[in-house]
Amino acid sequence: MRVVFMGTPDFAVPSLEALADAHEVVAVYTQPDRPSGRGRTPAASPVKRAALRRGVPVLQPPTLRDPEVQQELRDLAPDVICVAAYGLLLPPEVLEIPPHGCLNVHASLLPRHRGAAPVHRAILEGDTVTGVSIMLMEEGLDTGPYALQVEVPVGESTAEELAGLLASAGARALLDVLGRIDDGSVEWTAQDDALATYAAKVGRDDVALAPELTVSEALRRVRASTPSAPCRACVSGRPVTITRVSPDPESGRTLEPGGVVVTKRELVLGLADGAIVLDEIKPQGRGCMDGACFARGAHLDDSSVWERCP
Repeated sequence: MRVVFMGTPDFAVPSLEALADAHEVVAVYTQPDRPSGRGRTPAASPVKRAALRRGVPVLQPPTLRDPEVQQELRDLAPDVICVAAYGLLLPPEVLEIPPHGCLNVHASLLPRHRGAAPVHRAILEGDTVTGVSIMLMEEGLDTGPYALQVEVPVGESTAEELAGLLASAGARALLDVLGRIDDGSVEWTAQDDALATYAAKVGRDDVALAPELTVSEALRRVRASTPSAPCRACVSGRPVTITRVSPDPESGRTLEPGGVVVTKRELVLGLADGAIVLDEIKPQGRGCMDGACFARGAHLDDSSVWERCP
């Protein structure tokens, strides 16, 4: 098949690699280079870098609504357009171009977690199982029918780890569906809109730590955090980014919500139904360190308290 691929982040790279091995990828569309790093130098997306390694032409229009961009896409004559976390809206004029439609690799078991952040929401909401859906795109947000769904256990994965598992599963599922399209055996299942949930983009409030949370809620917030939406708390008035935690192993320890326990090896925070150990944190303006090291430097003791950052 002649395939046009559209994607931008790391999540999309396995799908592009799988397509390039099995089909004729005539072009890759990805978002324009964005400023990155301290020097704010424009940086290529992971998908662009992968496409260039393969020698596949890369196109980076800021929008697909431009008639000239749409005509350029028509001239490529794709049999199908495959999309994975592209980040730009596909207007009706684009959806109508390929004879086999536009397929989306969506990182959830639709209709659950439609929208921008299905991986993070699956963790935050305590889902034990999530997955990928290969769906036929239409004008609605992730509303189209799907041809295949593959389940992936959430376990104790971080958002980055879970996204990697889903990306690999999605690449395999995409090739499966393209094979079914090619031999005429594909079947589409309509989504039940009554079961739909929306996975809004995760912000700092969604992953902030606060004393009134339960241990399980706090653990999920840390696992769902990202560099753009980090998990934070204020310990004795000092804001810290929390990157790794574990449940308090001392099940008999009495600690009020908002309380702190400091030992030679641990910094422990009290929550609504227990406590957590700060295994790795990043104080403001400093590098990563373990919680006990931070506690010593900040002169914390068992009279210290912690709270949600304002």
